[in-house]
Amino acid sequence: MHTYTAGQTGLDAAMPPWVQEGGYPEWAKRLQDPAIREGVRREMSTPTDKWENLYLAAGSADRVILVGFKNDKLKPLTGKTLAEVSKLRGQSPEETAMDLVVEDGSRVGAVYFLMSEENVRKQIKLPWVSFCSDSPSLAPEGVFLKSSTHARAYGSFARLLGRYVRDEKLIPLADAIRRLTSFPAENLRLKQRGWLRPGYFADVVAFDPARVQDPATFEKPHQYSTGVVHVWVNGQQVLLDGEHTGAKPGQVVRGPGWKRK
Repeated sequence: MHTYTAGQTGLDAAMPPWVQEGGYPEWAKRLQDPAIREGVRREMSTPTDKWENLYLAAGSADRVILVGFKNDKLKPLTGKTLAEVSKLRGQSPEETAMDLVVEDGSRVGAVYFLMSEENVRKQIKLPWVSFCSDSPSLAPEGVFLKSSTHARAYGSFARLLGRYVRDEKLIPLADAIRRLTSFPAENLRLKQRGWLRPGYFADVVAFDPARVQDPATFEKPHQYSTGVVHVWVNGQQVLLDGEHTGAKPGQVVRGPGWKRK
């Protein structure tokens, strides 16, 4: 699990599967047909057990944040809610979502607030649950700043260690470390990873438990977490006193499901 009450995917998760059959080109073509649009609008706003509608699961359009656009003309909308954009355009949220998908040439990245803080806390306490970021690694510079992202891309692990371990004391620090390291490595059957043992790859993080924190927010996600002092990857130091050393010793880590062709 990650440590937030929102998930990230696209506006495709707000629309019925049938309108997306055949891939994006067919989807975008259908969304320009008035009769089809009316059907999609109706299904987007009608509860059903036929498909998972994250738009309805979020509860309202102001709980859907638009974070990923390809079209430069639409990038100023980055970080706004679907409700805000629909108000700006004088349309319903459903119509706005359909138009944005067509105009952007993509599914449009979106963050949906779906989970409750109570459930996040309950899951963190479960000893058989491990933790993830569920996001690619980004940097607060260059091309990455042209789009927004989920706060988990920068803060998921620091949020666990700072907010839920140190501040709220939901679980002991040692258990949190286990569920970030050896536990997922064993579940995924990653050889020589996840432990500080002779013969294992030296992947090591040295952090200050009193300072580790996640400043990243959904409004301003491009912020590095604080409190991480040193990092070694495959035995080479890549972070020294909080600064990157320039070393890039990382490599692809494959589990038992990978087979070379």
